[in-house]
Amino acid sequence: MLPRKRPAPGFTLLECLVALAILAVALTAGIRAIGATTVSAAQVREHTLASWVAQNRLAELRATEAWPAPGRNEGHAEQAGRRYLWRETIAPTPNPLFRRVDVQVFGVGSETALASATGFVVKPLR
Repeated sequence: MLPRKRPAPGFTLLECLVALAILAVALTAGIRAIGATTVSAAQVREHTLASWVAQNRLAELRATEAWPAPGRNEGHAEQAGRRYLWRETIAPTPNPLFRRVDVQVFGVGSETALASATGFVVKPLR
């Protein structure tokens, strides 16, 4: 009687291919998740910087005790090395000593507001 041959130790080619396919799917999902996180972090940064521009504009109006005329104004501001366009709409309120200021901030060349803020300015009493 001939001795029985034992199969060689290790994995078959088919098992290796299945393992590689599973690994490829898992790595692809991981890379997509990292990419989405990176894009999300960049968007959060843009919105945060734009929000600071809007808040700075309102703070500037309060600090200078400006009494802007009702209407619209535009200007540029730089924050963290990036340039933003701000638009403010000034409207009267029922109290003649207050004016409402709505500030919207846009990326240069963009028509979608990244951030907005609303505040009030008080007429200086002199």
